Amino acid sequence: MTAPAKKIVSIGIPMGDHYAMGPGKADLLEAIQETGSISAAGRKLGMSYRRAWLLVDEMNACFREAVVATRLGGVKGGGAVVTDLGLEAVRRYRALQTLAWDAVQPSVQEFQRLLGHPAGNPAE
Repeated sequence: MTAPAKKIVSIGIPMGDHYAMGPGKADLLEAIQETGSISAAGRKLGMSYRRAWLLVDEMNACFREAVVATRLGGVKGGGAVVTDLGLEAVRRYRALQTLAWDAVQPSVQEFQRLLGHPAGNPAE
């Protein structure tokens, strides 16, 4: 999915009063998978450790089992890993985004014909 598509297609998967998954949570899971750390993933995404931890905690509470498993620090340090369920959740979420983008892309292109030029970028 292209960067513009990610901006346009924002799907939230509700679970009671919370969202089990949304674009930011999917990005966070991917960053945790890449970095092996909640704090490093948060830094990569420009969020505090506390914010990243709260999002992970909320996701873990929403799913039938943890989507992120953590290990305490020690000689080798702590870390985090996205579980198989977490990887499956991200895969399915990204597939939903792709389906939604495929459905709305023609209409978005039609709508964009109504728009002017972005501020600071006059027509040449």
